[in-house]
Amino acid sequence: METVKIEYLGGLRTECVHVKSGTKIMTDAPTDNKGKGEKFSPTDLVATAYGACMVSLIGIYCQDHDLKYTQGYVSVEKIMESNPRRIGQLNFIMDLKGNDWDEKTQKKIIRVSKTCPVAKSIDPNIIVNIDFQF
Repeated sequence: METVKIEYLGGLRTECVHVKSGTKIMTDAPTDNKGKGEKFSPTDLVATAYGACMVSLIGIYCQDHDLKYTQGYVSVEKIMESNPRRIGQLNFIMDLKGNDWDEKTQKKIIRVSKTCPVAKSIDPNIIVNIDFQF
């Protein structure tokens, strides 16, 4: 069964529909690659998926272990490379302050977040930096 339907709208723009929910995301090629840059680019979505996956896994872990998880913010920086054009580096700042986790729990949270399926699916040549802030 299909997960997503993608329609090319012209002008380097797409509309992506999540089949199960009907949720829509539009993409544009970035301005440095002949696009308008008015929407997420496909590589922006990869970076976004990685960050969202990490905070979601933390949420699952906290639910399963009856831990407080009231704040989780991720700042993502994506750095592109050329020849071939690709994501070269992803920098994440994981702001997890305010959850009152002890040091032992913080270490578990870090370990859990790194098991993210998106992280396991990206090219191993992409440099990934994650700054966990507790």
